[in-house]
Amino acid sequence: MARTVERIEEDIAALEEALSALAAEISSAYTSYLNALGPAVRKHLILASYHLCTQGYAKPFLSLSLNQRQQLQQAIRKLGQQASAQLLAYTRTEERGEGGGAGRAGGAGEAESNSSPPPVHHLSLSAASDACNPMDLAQWQQNLEQAIANTLKTVSRETNHLLQQVGILPNKLPGSLLEAAVNSSEASAEAIAGPPNLLNLLIETENSDESDDSNVTPIIAINLRLSEIEFADATVRAGRNQIRSFEVRLKSLGREYYKKQRERAVAEAEAAWRASWFEE
Repeated sequence: MARTVERIEEDIAALEEALSALAAEISSAYTSYLNALGPAVRKHLILASYHLCTQGYAKPFLSLSLNQRQQLQQAIRKLGQQASAQLLAYTRTEERGEGGGAGRAGGAGEAESNSSPPPVHHLSLSAASDACNPMDLAQWQQNLEQAIANTLKTVSRETNHLLQQVGILPNKLPGSLLEAAVNSSEASAEAIAGPPNLLNLLIETENSDESDDSNVTPIIAINLRLSEIEFADATVRAGRNQIRSFEVRLKSLGREYYKKQRERAVAEAEAAWRASWFEE
């Protein structure tokens, strides 16, 4: 029975070696993916803002002075750069020390201040190699994907707030209401016609304090979607496809790993039973 346990432990050691190799491959895949995604997010934020200002809210945009338009465009570019820097920060392997929070990565603190993402050193690609088992590696990947989603959500919210400040989006619309509507739309996963990364909303607002009547106000808002960015950018899409292939391997490896873990526990329990059993 001891030899059986030994053989199972050899199998587990081989699976752990395969896990380590897979973690390195996943880390490399995310490096390529995030290096492509960062600039793509910046590009698509600018494109979505262009469509919103020129097609959705042409008159409010034209009412701005040349200087105001330039300042708006500069601010949008800065938000895109911050989001890109935040995504690229996850590719850095050196951020393992104390206090390596997302707010300090690449100057993205302002754009990410309200999303409370996990610290960069917990998400950086070097952390993938610290995974002790398939579940740890899968959890690391889940945390990283959530941080990516948070980055897109945050830059969308900050851009919408900026557009409200300059009077392109209606100022009477509370930011919290706009964000709730965006979140509701994301949860419903509805396909929306028109330019990508824009959200068409119908929001009910009251006419005045003295009236119980309400209006349904159409709103166009920035809502960067990872799926739309991946669809539009061949390099980002190729990176996502590679990551998906590794996910399939990770699931298969995980099933085999936990099967062997259970086999070892059963073999050890059987050996322990025999070692303590005696006939009276």
